[in-house]
Amino acid sequence: MAKSLRHLVLILGDQLNMDASALADFDPAQDAIWMAEVMQESTHVQSSKQRSTLFLSAMRHFAQAIQDRAWPLYYTKLDDAGNAGTLAAELDKAIQASSPQQLVMTAPGEWRVLQSLRSVAKKNNLALDVRDDTYFFSTVREFAEHAKGRKQLRQEFFYRELRQKTGILMDGKKPVGGQWNFDEDNRGSFGKAGPGLLPQALRFEPDPVTQDVMKLVNEKLASNPGNLNSFGWPVTREQALKALESFIQHRLPFFGLYQDAMWEGEVWLYHSHIASALNLKLLHPKEVVKAAEGAYEQGHAPLPAVEGFVRQILGWREYVRGIYWTQMPEYLERNELQASAHLPAFYWTGETDMACLRDAISQTLNHGYAHHIQRLMVTGLYALLLGVAPKEVHAWYLGVYVDAVEWVELPNTLGMSQFADGGVMASKPYVASGKYIDRMSNHCKGCRYNPALSTGETACPFTTLYWDFLNRHVDVLAKNPRMLMQLKNLNRLSTEDRQAIAEQANSFMKPHL
Repeated sequence: MAKSLRHLVLILGDQLNMDASALADFDPAQDAIWMAEVMQESTHVQSSKQRSTLFLSAMRHFAQAIQDRAWPLYYTKLDDAGNAGTLAAELDKAIQASSPQQLVMTAPGEWRVLQSLRSVAKKNNLALDVRDDTYFFSTVREFAEHAKGRKQLRQEFFYRELRQKTGILMDGKKPVGGQWNFDEDNRGSFGKAGPGLLPQALRFEPDPVTQDVMKLVNEKLASNPGNLNSFGWPVTREQALKALESFIQHRLPFFGLYQDAMWEGEVWLYHSHIASALNLKLLHPKEVVKAAEGAYEQGHAPLPAVEGFVRQILGWREYVRGIYWTQMPEYLERNELQASAHLPAFYWTGETDMACLRDAISQTLNHGYAHHIQRLMVTGLYALLLGVAPKEVHAWYLGVYVDAVEWVELPNTLGMSQFADGGVMASKPYVASGKYIDRMSNHCKGCRYNPALSTGETACPFTTLYWDFLNRHVDVLAKNPRMLMQLKNLNRLSTEDRQAIAEQANSFMKPHL
């Protein structure tokens, strides 16, 4: 490598695309790339073995692609002798070794990382050129412009703007099918008969690179949660494209109808399983949306399914990114409901006699994955009803899921799931009793708890805590028009019933205070 460089281009673990903005003017004759595996990124939150393996394996495959092009690369492996353990310290070492005139990077996915790398640039008196991440439909500046003067920042309105801007699922100036949102058509359950024969999920056999990473993770991160017995996530661009094709072909047609449904022991159902590939930039959201739109145009998938999926990518994904970067760093400290309990220990083991939580958490630890209703209305709901401190809930979600990068995880957890932002994202707290879980799954059938009961030995903790949550926060919730029906039902309970519920709820909460 040259003794002095024009640009040292920083590539992070969630920026594994050759057409990244940071590489737009890359010249191997005068530039070099820097990548580093560091312990801090797997330990600042307890990153699950599945998540750490995915990031490290995908990074190593990307590094190999760089080397295949004979591009200069500074790459530090997790187990390299002298690894300083942090991105900042490793970057500092690379700067001393390469003497670049400037640092260049694509905007990272985490506030903490951006501040850390900026501090290294400042320390070394180097300019840091932070470029827009082009793997989105919009920029943060566009979201900030959208947010100006608005009292509420609802996803639906930003989504419609992007539909109009891009022409996706549009018929001139009107939405295809005559309506913007088919959410009402996308809330089916499997019923008593169950899901029947499900399409096989596409999983990828670990190659030698991934096997080396798995061994490393099991040795160096032995105490981190989860296991690698079933690791099969896409770690290359080629695998990611196959995963996308598999979803479009086999699961998209029923994605909409059953996207909120759950079934004991069924991990994959009709979901896409491509969020991790999107968030690592192995896939571009535009090609994903184009594939879904094409499936509708060819008559392969119905409009409600395609619109529901497109809304996740074009609507929700863009929206939460805008929320994150316009609200940080204060957003991380939000705690509207003053929740202070600790996360129950069973979130790290799955060892609980609540069937729905046992299934969702065990699946999470075994695969690094759970679908959005399991996250929002099982693990997230229980933490919200129990009153767990939002930052503890956030640290768990960021650590355990393979698709978790903070820009997308934090608003979903803190705002959507825990209502800790006081309604910046969600128009109301997403709270429900055990009856919701009973309606959307078969979990309650084999559970020792009865979702219809709020007190007594077999009362469902979700149901008990639901009524207690309403009672505890009635003053705050009464100001929210969307909560009035639930509060009306609360008011039908007698003083004695409320007291009995409060006592039983306290018995669930006390061990975690």
